[in-house]
Amino acid sequence: MNIQQLEYILAVDTYRHFAKAAEHCRVTQPTLSMMIQKLEDELGVKLFDRNIQPVCPTPAGRKVIDQARVVLYQTSLIKDIVNEEEQSLKGTFRLAVLPTIAPYLLPRFFQQVSEKHPDLDIRILEMQTAPTMKALLNGEIDAAIIANQPTEMQIQGDILYYEQFYAYVARNESVFKKEMVRSADISDERLWLLDEGHCFRDQLMRFCQMEKVKLRQAAYRLGSLETFMRMVESGNGVTFIPELATYQLSEQQKELVRPFAIPKPAREIVWVTRKDFIRHSVAGILIESIKKSVPKEMRTLQAGLKVV
Repeated sequence: MNIQQLEYILAVDTYRHFAKAAEHCRVTQPTLSMMIQKLEDELGVKLFDRNIQPVCPTPAGRKVIDQARVVLYQTSLIKDIVNEEEQSLKGTFRLAVLPTIAPYLLPRFFQQVSEKHPDLDIRILEMQTAPTMKALLNGEIDAAIIANQPTEMQIQGDILYYEQFYAYVARNESVFKKEMVRSADISDERLWLLDEGHCFRDQLMRFCQMEKVKLRQAAYRLGSLETFMRMVESGNGVTFIPELATYQLSEQQKELVRPFAIPKPAREIVWVTRKDFIRHSVAGILIESIKKSVPKEMRTLQAGLKVV
């Protein structure tokens, strides 16, 4: 048994397809299949049921794969320990960012960090909160930027900044005439909101005390914030946008932005890692760069804001 074989079975578990797993591992399919077969012969058990498509782990295989994930993560920590001792920035750092954060935060700091630290290979993945937490616990990513404090015992979080929510209102909506909006002004029949599974949606629905959103959105259930903004600009409904998004708007677009009345809804933007995280030198650079990239007033919870 060797590390390479463990990597191969994790790849097959991820892709549920030998050819795709081989492509991911940059080996030929016969090579990958042969190495997994050798591992199965050594263990005396079948790890995958090859008679069904997509291939599926056997009950014993599931347990072996789960343990292999632990072994590979612990092995990766050895390199991290050495790099941290040498304060080396070499190697890959995998950072997951929520889709409602990434488009507005990354352009503010990512290029500068890449230019200042060319040896640091940062890989960005846009992921929702639930798969992000799973990837973090499985050791598939090194850190993440999410919009709430973690609840998992193995995860720790540090607040980067606080971000208000704003309403983005079409000109033909009655609330457009108001300088600020209240949650009672928002009709769920006129609201464009992200699909279930987005914490952005959950936070705002709690704040507006809405249990559900009408089915008029059915055709756009998989839409993005940018899609909904275009819908509003075309004269249709209301949506919500995060504070950093307002800095990317043209003067004409800013005319559609309305703040909420006090208490104004806001979210915590949080840097999260496993508690056994080691690469503090890299994290320190990224956290400092992020904090410097956002307006100073966003680094503390301002009066009148309410974290939702």
